[in-house]
Amino acid sequence: MSTYHYDVLVIGSGAAGLSLAARLLPHIKVAILCKSKLSEGSTFYAQGGVAAVMDDTDTLDSHVQDTLIAGAGLCHEETIRFAVAHAKECIDWLVAHGVDFTTILDEDGKTSFHLTQEGGHSHRRILHAADATGRAVSKALTQRIKQQKNVTLFEYHNAIDLILQDKQESSKKRCVGAYALDQKTGEVHTISARCVVLATGGASKVYLYSTNPDVSSGDGIAMAWRAGCRVANMEFNQFHPTCLFHPDTRSFLITEAMRGEGAYLELPDGTRFMQEIHPQAELAPRDIVARAIDHEMKKWGIPCVYLNISHKPADFVKKHFPTIYEKCLHLGIDITRDRIPVVPAAHYTCGGVITDLSGLSDVHGLYAIGETAFTGLHGANRMASNSLLECLVFAQSASLHINAHLSTFAPPTYHPTWDDSQVIDSDEAVVISHNWNELRHFMWDYVGIVRTTKRLERAKRRIDLLKQEIQEYYAAFRINNDLLELRNLVCVADLIIRCALLRQESRGLHFTLNYPHLSQHKPEDTVLTPINF
Repeated sequence: MSTYHYDVLVIGSGAAGLSLAARLLPHIKVAILCKSKLSEGSTFYAQGGVAAVMDDTDTLDSHVQDTLIAGAGLCHEETIRFAVAHAKECIDWLVAHGVDFTTILDEDGKTSFHLTQEGGHSHRRILHAADATGRAVSKALTQRIKQQKNVTLFEYHNAIDLILQDKQESSKKRCVGAYALDQKTGEVHTISARCVVLATGGASKVYLYSTNPDVSSGDGIAMAWRAGCRVANMEFNQFHPTCLFHPDTRSFLITEAMRGEGAYLELPDGTRFMQEIHPQAELAPRDIVARAIDHEMKKWGIPCVYLNISHKPADFVKKHFPTIYEKCLHLGIDITRDRIPVVPAAHYTCGGVITDLSGLSDVHGLYAIGETAFTGLHGANRMASNSLLECLVFAQSASLHINAHLSTFAPPTYHPTWDDSQVIDSDEAVVISHNWNELRHFMWDYVGIVRTTKRLERAKRRIDLLKQEIQEYYAAFRINNDLLELRNLVCVADLIIRCALLRQESRGLHFTLNYPHLSQHKPEDTVLTPINF
């Protein structure tokens, strides 16, 4: 068992974690913990783009107002204005580091960014790299990080838990590192650091169907909760309306930009239905589109609906959506002629660890950024392409705070090594696989797109039993990747259910048949406080 010492430990390697590490001063010794390979994460699979005001026809106020509307009254306006105001400089920073956003030539031969439009936006303000923006961002940041001599990469290492020590001058605890499981050797390492940054993404793998990669198991949120951080608005889980429905492939996202470029949602007989639901039709906010699709599927007893862009010129479709075109063609679907079968799938966690605008959490020395964090940016529903924006802006603000204040974080003197002398190797791995499957099934059935109090209460009773079973297993046997993810998922599922039971109204992404209308009271965030806060 090894012990490593760094100035900053970054847990997560998506846009938030990598851009923060890239912005830290070169004398700062940084470790990046990756649960898989460096590029694996939700960022890599993001298709749409980054929302930013980039031309004279658009305004910062318009971006703010669109976000406020999408967030259904729960957004923190100060946070939105902060994010929107720093969007362009973050775009410029990405371009300077090699991100090749799609451009167009105007009539005068001048090059400018091609901006597309997505649900909830009143203007074209989405910068993109064809339909693989996340891949372009991830590739550029990965190349940058690998060139930095002050950064050490720990690929295929799972963070287990944060290491805490009492802070001398107050009752507030301090985070001084984390334990990490080396998946290749099975050893647990102690990584101490002056400060720790959680950038582990969301928790959509808590659901049976998700657009997210397997690593999205809510690790950062669960670890922060166990460390004593408050969380907020965990009931708001965004279900992307259009995930490819096909038996021969895993969940594959069909970007909202396709609807932004004119694709229609249709029933099997070719009838459109969104224009009867919302004035913006296919470009309505995601929660409305996802519920509409869910309603039509249940109403007609159909397994999916269809996304149709075949009325657009074939060259236009291939140029704008090359990744989707190739993926679907491999499955026998030519999107220039055929419709794409789609269903909603869990996509984004709008709640998370409560932080300020610098990413600071309730625990001294612990930051949270990106999808792991709750800043109030998204409110009750994240607007399309504000997610990568959030990662970039708050990575910048957190890095500035660390650069300025790292000297105030004394090197930790408390770093106990991992003790597994009282546990044995498991001969009951079936318990993990069974609990994993049961958890994701009942979260989908009881805590999905449409909820009821009875379903939520049933889910709460089962989650309480699962928590006990998993904790007993965790205490008795040596850890592995599946057990760590299951332990975190059951923690996050519990937080989601508890928040959902507390919100007795339907707002944004939380829709319950028992309370189908907005509350008449002033909207408030749902905040959960751990016992050890």
